[in-house]
Amino acid sequence: MTGPRSKLILLSSLLAVLVVVPLLFPSAFHLRVAALVWINAIAALGLALVMGLAGQVSLGHAGFMGIGAYATALGPRHFGLDPLLSMALGVIGAAVLALLVGRPILRLKGHYLAVATLGLGILVHLVLVSEVAITGGPDGIQVPRLVVAGWRVVGPEVWYWITGVCLILATWIALNLEDSSTGRALRALHDSEIAASVVGVDVARHKLLVFVLAAVYAAIAGGLLALLNRFVTPDVASFLRSIELVTMVVIGGMGSMMGAIVGAALLTVLPQALTFFHEYEHAVLGLLIILFMVFLRQGIVPGLLSLFARWRSA
Repeated sequence: MTGPRSKLILLSSLLAVLVVVPLLFPSAFHLRVAALVWINAIAALGLALVMGLAGQVSLGHAGFMGIGAYATALGPRHFGLDPLLSMALGVIGAAVLALLVGRPILRLKGHYLAVATLGLGILVHLVLVSEVAITGGPDGIQVPRLVVAGWRVVGPEVWYWITGVCLILATWIALNLEDSSTGRALRALHDSEIAASVVGVDVARHKLLVFVLAAVYAAIAGGLLALLNRFVTPDVASFLRSIELVTMVVIGGMGSMMGAIVGAALLTVLPQALTFFHEYEHAVLGLLIILFMVFLRQGIVPGLLSLFARWRSA
């Protein structure tokens, strides 16, 4: 549970990082990588609500990212809509799909639920690949430049601040949810759905609520990614992208919102930092992930906080 003081510290720390990064790494390349970190962190935050707070497994989360990204691209291309409006419609579409699909699949538990969500993600990816006339197929589709009130939204620095502010808002909402009565109900069903239902928690309603909210987070991240890159391919909704998001949440710490952000930062920045290993890049990345999970089993953030608490008590 996060108290008001802890929320203030966490949000202030995040804001401080947002301000300091451009001072330390002012190049366009570094700002673009940082913007990707913020976007991945938004998607990981939504998944952290599902997995860390409610204890539900989702292996198809990237499918909702794909819906948000492709709606942002297809709206202007086929209907002449503004990219920002198209992105909003994509977020609504992802929420509706999560609402419709979530009702039956969230009745499942354990690996059955994992397989069901995996199937949803694969289905979205398959549609994006096969509907060549609409989506461009495996080659992808171009996204028009965003223009707001005559202002052309261009440049890594601009997108750095846009995505950073979106992340702070997303974190604030997630922390407030975690500290609310809904958050307490979600933690209760994480521990035991039977016990939660006995004390009056509407298990089905709360599981569906957090699943829809996570889909909204993912769709927003997908839309921002499409606008940043100005190009989108079906890879945004691939199974590997879903596994990457799950890894971000697990390695950062499933029960921690800040852990999801740290995990997203690690898995976004490390591949860029390990490029000098050339063909051994993925092997080194995998080894580092294994070491993190062996020595910090709770995740990076909870593990480091636990070590710090032991050090203080000693």
